[in-house]
Amino acid sequence: MAKITGIGGVFFKAKTDNKALREWYRKHLGLEVEEWGGGILRWTEDNAEDKGLTVWHVAEPTTKWFSPSESSFMINYRIDNMDEMIAQLNTGGVSIHQGPEYAENGAFLWIIDPDGNKVELWEPKNWDDKNKK
Repeated sequence: MAKITGIGGVFFKAKTDNKALREWYRKHLGLEVEEWGGGILRWTEDNAEDKGLTVWHVAEPTTKWFSPSESSFMINYRIDNMDEMIAQLNTGGVSIHQGPEYAENGAFLWIIDPDGNKVELWEPKNWDDKNKK
């Protein structure tokens, strides 16, 4: 049987200015945006303990997980250093909506992009008690 093996792409429509939104992701989250308007994330560049995995989940219709965003999706981006990301966001004037929070599988932080989408940032760790703070 064929099966899903990872995320092949994340696509969403800008509410107003797609170029400005791409620039925000480049400036504040370090996403390398290419001339064609998108970026390519390669697992070979990920140094996380878990060696690169992607979580997929369907939330219940009444979830408040994505709040305050009214979007029907939330993207979780893997990051390589939570402390550096927080400093980078603070320097760039990006408000932290929630976090960081620490769990057995790493650190999590939530921000809101200029279009009102809630974005989850995750510094992954192996799932174990030593990674709790």
